[in-house]
Amino acid sequence: MSQTPLLSKGPITSDQDSYGAVPTQSQENLPMLNDESEDQDRKTATLDSYPSGSDTSYDSSGKARRRAPIVNGQVSKGAAEDGVIDVVEDATDEDADPPDNSRYPQVRASVSAKDDSTVSISTPRMWILSLLCVLLGSGSNLFFSLRYPGVFITPVIALVVVHPLGLAWDRLFKRDDDPIETFECGMLIKPSLHEDTAVPKSISNRLRRWLGQGRWNEKEHACVYISSNVSFGFAFATDVIVEQAKFYKQDLSILYQILLTVSTQILGYSFAGLTRRFLVRPPSMIWPATLMSTAMFTTMHKSENKIANGWTISRWRFFLLVFSAAFAWYFLPGLLFPALSYFSVVTWFAPQSVVLANLFGTSSGLGLFPVTFDWAQIAYIGSPLLTPWWAAANVVAGLVIIMWIVAPLMYYSNALHSAFLPILSSSVFDNTGKPYNVSRILTPDFLFDRDKFEAYSNVYLPITYALAYGVQFAGLTALVTHTACWYGKEIWQVSRQSMVSDKTKVGSLYDSIGHGSPIRPQRSSRKKADSTVEAGIDTSMQGEDVHTRLMRRYDDAPASWYLVTFVAMLAIGIFVVEYYPVYLPWYGLLLALSITAVLFIPVAIVMALTNQHSSLYLICQIICGTVFPGRPVANMVFTTYCYISSAQGVKFSSDLKLGHYMKIPPKLLFQVQMFATLVSSFTQIGVLNWMFANIPSLCQPDAINGFSCPLARVHFNGSILWGVVGPHRFFGAGALYQPLIWFFLVGAVAPILVYVVARKRPLNSIWRKINLPVLFGSLSWIPPATGLNFSVWAVVCFIFNSVIRRRKPEWWGKYTMTLSAGLDSGLAIGVVVIFFGIIFPGWMEGFSWWGTEIYKQGCDWQACPYKTVKAGETFD
Repeated sequence: MSQTPLLSKGPITSDQDSYGAVPTQSQENLPMLNDESEDQDRKTATLDSYPSGSDTSYDSSGKARRRAPIVNGQVSKGAAEDGVIDVVEDATDEDADPPDNSRYPQVRASVSAKDDSTVSISTPRMWILSLLCVLLGSGSNLFFSLRYPGVFITPVIALVVVHPLGLAWDRLFKRDDDPIETFECGMLIKPSLHEDTAVPKSISNRLRRWLGQGRWNEKEHACVYISSNVSFGFAFATDVIVEQAKFYKQDLSILYQILLTVSTQILGYSFAGLTRRFLVRPPSMIWPATLMSTAMFTTMHKSENKIANGWTISRWRFFLLVFSAAFAWYFLPGLLFPALSYFSVVTWFAPQSVVLANLFGTSSGLGLFPVTFDWAQIAYIGSPLLTPWWAAANVVAGLVIIMWIVAPLMYYSNALHSAFLPILSSSVFDNTGKPYNVSRILTPDFLFDRDKFEAYSNVYLPITYALAYGVQFAGLTALVTHTACWYGKEIWQVSRQSMVSDKTKVGSLYDSIGHGSPIRPQRSSRKKADSTVEAGIDTSMQGEDVHTRLMRRYDDAPASWYLVTFVAMLAIGIFVVEYYPVYLPWYGLLLALSITAVLFIPVAIVMALTNQHSSLYLICQIICGTVFPGRPVANMVFTTYCYISSAQGVKFSSDLKLGHYMKIPPKLLFQVQMFATLVSSFTQIGVLNWMFANIPSLCQPDAINGFSCPLARVHFNGSILWGVVGPHRFFGAGALYQPLIWFFLVGAVAPILVYVVARKRPLNSIWRKINLPVLFGSLSWIPPATGLNFSVWAVVCFIFNSVIRRRKPEWWGKYTMTLSAGLDSGLAIGVVVIFFGIIFPGWMEGFSWWGTEIYKQGCDWQACPYKTVKAGETFD
């Protein structure tokens, strides 16, 4: 991509350099554009040797060859008569690394500092491929979410698979004699004046030209990937619908299902759009997860290949090798030799030892032996290659203190009766140490029966589960105080500035440049020699970098679009909760969205800096259970609006940042995200109702082919525990787990103490790197994650993002994100191939040997408790 600037209402002229200045060798021949000349016909010619999506190529001597425009028949020196401009100039480091380039090394390594606004984006190819991915991905993931074992088709698969489809599309529909096309901000303006511009008489030829608009490039690729990213995850509202229909036996209309799904999915988009000033525009909000995608787009669409610490292999070849190796390797831990995945080798020597299983186990243990040969285990909580080491160090600190020190001490001292339960499990238990049977405390109409509850048992949590609740409480209040301390002043200043600017131009995020005004960087904004800083250590939300500067050439999506979207979805939500039997009053919906509104920016900031998501799921359940007790369906709906608005909003914000990095026009990006969300919502409702009608015994234990709805059943149990049994029986006066309430205070106070100590310390001080929302919040993965998922993840992160980054910085910058993409892609496609091609047809039935059984033969797999209860007795 070229970062050559653009007059606000016309295509980029490549005679301008990457800072807005006109190169001296062509300036004398290029007339200044004014309002009249902008109305003239313009052609931009291309060279066959240019890489896809770029306006620059390099010859064997290292000279840069750039496209230049023809305006009013005048061209720069070296122009050919047919309109192909061949300007040769020295390629400078500033072309690729301008003075206002990002201060963050991972961003500089993954995101191009150039932009070409003349490439195609909004083409039939992009929209059709997006539609295809949305239909297949969202429908398939919803279908398999109701099955055990399930399979999840990740957006990374779409990123990899759609590229050859885009290239094949061009070969099918493009012709050498097609007229030259002009695109402005991704939209086709009109064909350039050419001898073959006459409209073809043949309908098939006209259709071919319409389908073949533009060329497949990284911006179209990014839009298809963003469509996949916002739609592939099955809508959480469909789980609520399953629970209502199959467990609570409610008769649900199609209209209710559509309104609930659409409103819960899109409300998050409003939060993301209205907070762009804080979460997308600031250079300090790097969103690490997006950098893998940008690196992949560069790998697939660019031909540059710089030597990195002696490595000469290109990113594309490196990706293909890693992808192929990861795909082939996964057949071992994922199919033939699963002991490589659950590599609890220490426990194999004494499989019945409870202590060894507790400390070194991989299934129900704390993972003190961090070894596995399965990337699925390593990246279970997210790719370690995308997380900055300072953030991972906070996660490790929380793991060591809470799970490796406090948890064993409490467990072996039988605190909270925990020694009678497994040390780590995602289940809750009764007073005999058996998994809690929710059906024993319900009436046939799924109502809470107090007498049955008192005759049966209280609910007991494994010690790691209880501590995970505690640190989630601490993480929630730490989010608020940490954000207020470190970002409160910046948020206030940005808000005041936006209110002042909005008086002159409502909703503007990127201030458009005027006609004839070049987009120039602030050359003093970055010193290349000493510019490296860590995201999250620098807390500034102001200023801009090259990416924000380049985005100023595109009209911003007005804030009114997001406000109207919010009001419309809020109205739909109020209609849903008032008209249909969900037993949640309208002010309960407002309370749910108020929680999201207060916590959305803190949650998103943590994700933007550390790639660690702080979930609101538990706190939403507890608040609803406290305010609206005895209403399990209301609890599910409340949690959906509260939690999913936040989770979807964070996902949308991440994609907005990806669009920012890839220089996607904001208005077009709004359309892409909204289109994908709406199509996926209708698709999933259609698939779900087809399953209701055509799969016998759906969601029953004896359901055909494993369609027992495991996730929906877990959420149903949660709605009973928090919506019926109620939080007061867990944390109320005299309750067993009441001391966990003190974690709220710990989380509120601790960030203030850290801030007081750290604020006067230099940026490289260890105090500046302490992030308590990450330290507390990341442990919410436990359960279902185990200690192994954290420990081995941290080891890999340290090796790459600390050791290799310091010792081999060029290699790290060139290959790390590509390595992550290759491993994730190989794993994702390997899972799909193994499941659909081998397991689903039943080819592995009866396959068994030592490597498939050894890790199951002992207390680690069986989750043995440290103490046992005699038959007929209880431990409380």
